[in-house]
Amino acid sequence: MQKALFKEFLDSEKTCGLVLLVCVVVSLVLSNSTVGCYYQSFWQMEVGGVSLVHIINDGLMTLFFLLIGLELEREIYVGELRRFRNAILPIIAALGGMLVPSVCYYLFTSSTPFTSGIGIPMATDIAFAVGILSLFGKRVPAVLKIFLVALAIIDDLGSIIVIAIFYAGDINFVALGLSFMVFVALLVLNRTNVLCLVPYIMGGIVMWILMYKSGVHPTLTGVLLAFAIPFRDYQTDSPSFRLQHYLTKPVGLLVLPIFALANTAIAVGSDSLEAVLSPYGLGIFFGLFLGKPLGIILFSYLAIRFGICTKSKTLEWKYILGVGLLAGIGFTMSIFITMLSFSDAFVVSSAKVAILLASLVSGVVGYWWLYGVLPVGKTDMGK
Repeated sequence: MQKALFKEFLDSEKTCGLVLLVCVVVSLVLSNSTVGCYYQSFWQMEVGGVSLVHIINDGLMTLFFLLIGLELEREIYVGELRRFRNAILPIIAALGGMLVPSVCYYLFTSSTPFTSGIGIPMATDIAFAVGILSLFGKRVPAVLKIFLVALAIIDDLGSIIVIAIFYAGDINFVALGLSFMVFVALLVLNRTNVLCLVPYIMGGIVMWILMYKSGVHPTLTGVLLAFAIPFRDYQTDSPSFRLQHYLTKPVGLLVLPIFALANTAIAVGSDSLEAVLSPYGLGIFFGLFLGKPLGIILFSYLAIRFGICTKSKTLEWKYILGVGLLAGIGFTMSIFITMLSFSDAFVVSSAKVAILLASLVSGVVGYWWLYGVLPVGKTDMGK
């Protein structure tokens, strides 16, 4: 069952990557066509005093974070992260893939008012990265797929922590405390072997409302809720198993495409392209395209060199470099953090253009590199 659900997750990410790509292209075409102003206005339409894009980013995306949390929980209990020695390499690689891009960004923006965007180049988009890797089919060693997924999940967890700590607004500690009390109550239900999903979902909704009122970004609720939901040795009646199964396709084929459509409604003019050459634009581009692979390779090499961990013989350095390049695709989380980092609409749009360019270059170069280094024949290496 563990392998079946991992395959379901992986297959969904493959399909989602292709769907996301179509959505990005469609959104950019519409935004820069004669109906562009109407298309962009649609996503800014207010529902109950809140814009549609705000509802998507604060509400709908909580389901994405819930799915990421459930997958992380699975990896910790029965997956690659279960054994510390297996987990330590992707953990250290992910750490390098977060720190070095942030340093790159800071070097470009240290003397500007744009340092708040330091978290933008930290993230890896699982859907796009796995989607591109899947194009090589059975040429890809199984150990490389697992390394990429584990690295990307840890990357997203790091981004979530950064959001929770550095991108919170004025904190209402009463609401925050009540939110964590609900979380503790859900943990008690878990420990008392309550396996019905309903009380966890209801508690999660209450926790989200309180988190929203607290000033901490409410999408954090998704991750907390994932770890409150019981995990029982991957039995099919396990609440965690059932919920991940229910969420995998809707999140991959509905939530993320809607997010992509709403957040790439960008009119790309000459001023936006010129802004890519601004300190924050260059920081984002080089942070993702160069900082990501450099950080992943450097930290992995140092960890193995000093005996902190080992790597499988089938996980060759040329493969790790390819994964590092694909990790520079920072679409979903990078755009998400961009909107938390900047308040100026032009800066947000220009930063999104920089993210799209960096992700495009990283994806193309990563594909080209892996096309040249992966074995030509079919392989089941690493299984």
